Amino acid sequence: MKITIGSRGSKLAVAQSEEVKTALLQLDPTLQIDIKVISTKGDLILDKPLASIGDKGLFTQEIEAGLIAGTIDLAVHSMKDMPTNIPDELMFCGTIKASDERDCLVFNHGYQTLADLPLHAKVATGSLRRKYQLLKLRPDLNISDIRGNVLTRLEKLKKENFDAIVLASAGLKRIGLEDRIGYYFDIKEMIPACAQGILALEVKKDSKLIPLIEQIVDKNATKRMKLERLFIETIECGCHSPVGAHVEFTENGIMFDAIFGNETGTHLETYHGMIEDHYEMKIKEIALAMKEKVL
Repeated sequence: MKITIGSRGSKLAVAQSEEVKTALLQLDPTLQIDIKVISTKGDLILDKPLASIGDKGLFTQEIEAGLIAGTIDLAVHSMKDMPTNIPDELMFCGTIKASDERDCLVFNHGYQTLADLPLHAKVATGSLRRKYQLLKLRPDLNISDIRGNVLTRLEKLKKENFDAIVLASAGLKRIGLEDRIGYYFDIKEMIPACAQGILALEVKKDSKLIPLIEQIVDKNATKRMKLERLFIETIECGCHSPVGAHVEFTENGIMFDAIFGNETGTHLETYHGMIEDHYEMKIKEIALAMKEKVL
């Protein structure tokens, strides 16, 4: 069987597609799998903040069009980049084992912790969720916007003389740059994006690949993905608002952490608590209550 995987062209995106390719080949070494690089609008517009140019679909629309047209068979995305709604013809097939869900700091001048950063330090991030949580921890920081893939942002760290940048740990680990991580944020300090560290495996609803892909799916990561996505789907917001959620499975249920705020960051609601049963119903209730308080 021949399979064409659609991917963005960054080193991270290709590495993620290679990870899925490897999992499929371990299942069936006779498969012929190619990775087709597809440029998206979000990859081409790098001089404006995401919130000013559109929604999360900026990184997915061209790839999803390839799925619908049949020029690719499987799309691999970072799930945190996926919009809450996808085309009716498409579906997610679960996910493989998740990577690290935490955000982290990459430093420029030998700092080791958030507290080490000097007063009014320059810290860069392209995320409102990260920006406003950073300012809760350190109101003195000067936050700058930054765009581009992981390698581009690391170059800007030096070129623009930032003291630090905030990145997803998963991205650095997937491209072999874990040693650049200077500080991991605790989940309570910096609630991650919904489904951060998780890959989206997207296909057409009538795809013949579905039974094959289901054999490489990680059940726990898929459950976490669905619950965290449920929160953002219930909130019904795009990249114009700071929003994030994290689920941790425990013996007594799930530990649930979530954040939602307005675009200006003047009103941020957070939730930290154990949910012992009826996870979906209670996450919806939490999301609606937070939304009502913010909006």
